[in-house]
Amino acid sequence: MIRGWAPAVALVLSLLAGAVASARDIDCPARNEPYGSRTVMLDLMLDPAARAVIERLAPSIAKPPFGDKEWMLEPPTFAAILTPASLLRSRTDAAALDAALDAELGRIALTPAVRAARCARYDAAPPALPARVPRPALLVFGKINGFRDVPSVTAANRAVAGIAAARGWTLVATDNGAVFNARNLARFDAVLWNNVSGDVLTLSQRAAFRRWIERGGGYAGMHGSGGDPVTPWAWYAETLIGARFIGHPMTPQFQSARVRVEDPANPITAGLGTEWTMTEEWYSFDRSPRRDGSRVLLTLDESSYAPIGLGKENLAMGDHPIAWTRCVGRGRSFYSAIGHRPENYEEPHSRAVLERGLAWAMDGTQPGGCPR
Repeated sequence: MIRGWAPAVALVLSLLAGAVASARDIDCPARNEPYGSRTVMLDLMLDPAARAVIERLAPSIAKPPFGDKEWMLEPPTFAAILTPASLLRSRTDAAALDAALDAELGRIALTPAVRAARCARYDAAPPALPARVPRPALLVFGKINGFRDVPSVTAANRAVAGIAAARGWTLVATDNGAVFNARNLARFDAVLWNNVSGDVLTLSQRAAFRRWIERGGGYAGMHGSGGDPVTPWAWYAETLIGARFIGHPMTPQFQSARVRVEDPANPITAGLGTEWTMTEEWYSFDRSPRRDGSRVLLTLDESSYAPIGLGKENLAMGDHPIAWTRCVGRGRSFYSAIGHRPENYEEPHSRAVLERGLAWAMDGTQPGGCPR
């Protein structure tokens, strides 16, 4: 990992010599966006001019809130999923600080080296896929620019490999975002995002994925794939997932809670009973996805655990879905917030929901499917 001020300066200066072309060639979302209070900390810390503004106006966030001495400036890093606004939001002067940061940061010119630095974490060249991908086929996508929990990712990959083998699916895995193009996506029935964190797709890759979904593709997301403090791609968070993550308990982080089966007649939850108890890192969202037509599969009994987040914020939702399906155009979206603890990929109830949710995303003809 690259740490500290001097390496950041060296990185930016080195980009002047060798990576300016990538700023033109990669259409990363932030390439031309002015700096502001909602710019990820990674971009701000990579630019000495922006970093100097942060250190002067908001010195409390010039270092990460997790005990590290410096922000980590090479993904995966929390700096890719936190912004000044998100870090300052609990302060009484947050609005004034945001405005001051917007004004001063917005005046900083984006040099070719800066643009290249902002685009360096995105992929331009597609991965080499197998010559033959027999259907049905599942693409497992695992690129992580933000928070990476290795045990979770490893357990998920192991579980999905077992499910694919039992179901007779072809499974292809990659962490290269350039796989999201029309030609590659057409070879698969569904894409699983395995605890993906941070912004990972360029504008053209986003567009290809969205078109593929809306024309009948399938999406499945596990836990961290819907759980960043900052998710800049609005369509992904609000349309494909259907809700924005707002936090998880920290008192303690992992708690036992009652999971209620909301839709026992659904093929994904059939035979699982009415409820079970399990320990997990329980996500809360800014809204219930039920409000705009999602079919809720599982909810949390909030009286069975303490939904109190960092800074003692109340994360109770009232109606608290943790797994659901939704239709996006002619496409299918299945999301489950379960999946931080590796043990839960083998827990019988959550394993059944994962397997059946994947099957639903893979096959548009399943009961409860989406219009074709």
